[in-house]
Amino acid sequence: MPPAPVETIPDIEDVFALAEALRGPLLRVSRKLRHEGQKAGLSAQDALILGYLKKKPGVGVSELADFEQISRPTMSSHVKRLEAAGWVVRTDDAADGRRQGLTVTPAGLRKHAAIQRHRNDWLAARLVRLTAEERERLAAAAAPLLKLTGEA
Repeated sequence: MPPAPVETIPDIEDVFALAEALRGPLLRVSRKLRHEGQKAGLSAQDALILGYLKKKPGVGVSELADFEQISRPTMSSHVKRLEAAGWVVRTDDAADGRRQGLTVTPAGLRKHAAIQRHRNDWLAARLVRLTAEERERLAAAAAPLLKLTGEA
């Protein structure tokens, strides 16, 4: 069996050059995707909240605030707006009567799906303009990009 490949220490100048090269395009793509979500009638923050609650139903405002790294009062304002729109409901925790969890309603799930469709449509319309090789390179970059945010 061949030996495992040895990971080399990257040249710090190369790392900073890559950071400089990626930062702008990543920010522009992120901004465009946020804008597409807003066209569907929901702020980027509210879309993130719906997405998180879809993955982890029953979490509370505190956990959401910690995850999004915003204050609890700010998160509470977002949640109240989502509740008023009928996209989120609070439910009592069976194990702890003092605690309430948050769940996305069917209307909230539809809204979140609409935002994902808008964003995916925008991105797909641009991906088809790329060569097959460029699309393959982007596909290969998806997992390392998630590692940057600690999500992989």
